[in-house]
Amino acid sequence: MDSLTQFILGAAVGEAVLGKKAGNKAILWGGIAGTIPDLDVFFTMGSALKEITLHRGISHSLIFAVVMAPVLGWLINKLYKDKIGFKGWTLLFFWSIVTHPILDTFTTYGTQLFLPFSDYRAGINNIFIIDFFYTVPLMICTIACLFINRENPKRRKCNNFGLIFSSAYMLLSLVNKGYASHVFSNSLEEKGIKTEHCMTGVTPLNILLWYNVAEVDSGYYVGYYSLLDEDKKIDYAFYYRHEELLEEIKDTYEVDRLKWFSNNFYAIEKVGDELRFVNLKFGTTGNEDETSISNAVPFYIIIKKQTDGSLLLENNRGEKDLELKKALKQLFSRVMGNKAAFKMH
Repeated sequence: MDSLTQFILGAAVGEAVLGKKAGNKAILWGGIAGTIPDLDVFFTMGSALKEITLHRGISHSLIFAVVMAPVLGWLINKLYKDKIGFKGWTLLFFWSIVTHPILDTFTTYGTQLFLPFSDYRAGINNIFIIDFFYTVPLMICTIACLFINRENPKRRKCNNFGLIFSSAYMLLSLVNKGYASHVFSNSLEEKGIKTEHCMTGVTPLNILLWYNVAEVDSGYYVGYYSLLDEDKKIDYAFYYRHEELLEEIKDTYEVDRLKWFSNNFYAIEKVGDELRFVNLKFGTTGNEDETSISNAVPFYIIIKKQTDGSLLLENNRGEKDLELKKALKQLFSRVMGNKAAFKMH
């Protein structure tokens, strides 16, 4: 999730763990602890390869919380020398840190929870990295706690309400995903599309509109379904994988990491001399393009072969070409059940 959400969740967890004893200090240090795992972005800057391998890596593992919590607990205990003690501060840092990667696991990006024992990317794909319906109620309750005396029972009730509401919203997103996945499964069966490798993910800023990526021998079918659609008929776009374009570099570390990051939902495209790796696990923009798959996704990776034979990866993001107001209007229209809002070929 985004850094603001992680700060707010960490703050709310800090309040739940130690608010009655530490007051607003629990909210402050809980919020700081909740952002610590994302400091790994400073080690990935300027490198597309590091961005997909190091971000949400060891700092987002369960073992990181276990190791860091007592270290930070000891430091803060030394700083304040209060009655809360080492154990109390350690518990705050553990729960505020560990809830960060757990929350990230619900997104599509994926989180390496089990490092250093396994680099498996855990991703449930049921909530977008920014979701105001999750964040705003929790933020309001956490801010309100700052102005309520720590001895007042209303403070704990307020904080608990925020945590319960956000958790209930997360649970609802899982229920919605399960239903959407069922609709997609029936649709694929009706169309005679046989697949053993498919996924359902959520579109930005909501938990009503979902996409499905289904792999077949030569490529992938991509379709959308909103819980507000009038029917359960899914229109699919098809994209060829073009695996043959990777023939000369298929055994390289860089290509291996790209496939790993995509959960093997990818397509290759060559435009002129430029080789593009398109990660389909994030879905498409809804503006499906018959001429170029890279024009139908929010970003792709450019693979460049250097003179020494090594590979250089570059991110190409579409933010600069994105008309935000138009895109949000289009998204909202599709969420509300207007299938014509997304062009599918």
